[in-house]
Amino acid sequence: MTESVYIHIPFCRQKCKYCSFVSFAHPEFIEKYIEALEKEIKYFYKGERLKTLYIGGGTPSLLTAKQLEKILTLLNFDSKTEVTMELNPEHLTEDYLKEIKNLSINRLSIGCQSFDGRILEEIGRKHSPQDVENAVKFAFEAGFENVSLDFIYGLPNQTIESFTSDLKHAKELGVQHISLYGLKIEEGCYFYNHPPKNIADEDLQADMYLKAIETLSDFEHYEISNFAQEGFYSRHNLNYWNNTHYYGFGTAAHGYENNTRYSNQTNLKAYLSDPLKKFEHSLTAQERLEEEIFLGFRRKSGVNFGLINKKFNINFEQKYSKILDKYISSGHLERTEYGCKLTVKGILVSNMILSEFLD
Repeated sequence: MTESVYIHIPFCRQKCKYCSFVSFAHPEFIEKYIEALEKEIKYFYKGERLKTLYIGGGTPSLLTAKQLEKILTLLNFDSKTEVTMELNPEHLTEDYLKEIKNLSINRLSIGCQSFDGRILEEIGRKHSPQDVENAVKFAFEAGFENVSLDFIYGLPNQTIESFTSDLKHAKELGVQHISLYGLKIEEGCYFYNHPPKNIADEDLQADMYLKAIETLSDFEHYEISNFAQEGFYSRHNLNYWNNTHYYGFGTAAHGYENNTRYSNQTNLKAYLSDPLKKFEHSLTAQERLEEEIFLGFRRKSGVNFGLINKKFNINFEQKYSKILDKYISSGHLERTEYGCKLTVKGILVSNMILSEFLD
């Protein structure tokens, strides 16, 4: 049974300079997009009671409360469902947040990226540090009790000191969850063809990450990029990392059902023309095992040998004994009560380590 849904809202007022995600500065298509979403959801969604629902983007907060309501009424969820919505802070008001709270949205993920106004301007963000502070304040006044802030480290002219200051300020605002992402300049973003100056190299990014772990030591570091107060893990994202099934609706959305991964069309007009078209890939047993390992090591708790052995009918320690011995002895992996996990040292080179588990 599939009990999680991701909905992609691909509209932005303008693209940030570092962004290579599928998003479009064409909000005039929002109404047609909602019609296409409705068609897709009605066709594929089987009516399961959802445990998690995530509305991401793009900038979902460009939608009015009535437009959001039109989408949410298509889905079966209740007060126990974690319903997350991503927002940009520059256009948020307390009235808007009260309206979406009344739609049973109960978790907010706000794109902050930095509290340095000069950096925000350089990377193409439209909000100010004060906008973020106001957004968090309005969210709490509207009754939200689960608020997350996103940050990027390695930004142009960012220092370890300024990044640390950002994280301390986030804690002072009282948010329950913080997500951290190292800057990656990929094809499709403005910075790819116009490289910024004074960005952090890999070593400085690693130092920033280590400093973040230290600064957020009073939060639970439950996944490589995510920190939360006790009881405030992102249940939807844990669903991804636990390698369980979920629906994906909207342009460029991905889903996973019946051991098959699928993706939707990335071209907006193509999606509007045919929202039912999907590109599917049925995973082999080996691919499913590799995904289980890769996603499991993203969790701070690591991989559970017993569960993997039962699920895939293997002896994990025997099958991967050379890799485990190599990285346990080097201090990149450590044993847990149920299996093995990356150490902080291992997280810094996790891609190299995980590549050795691939067949």
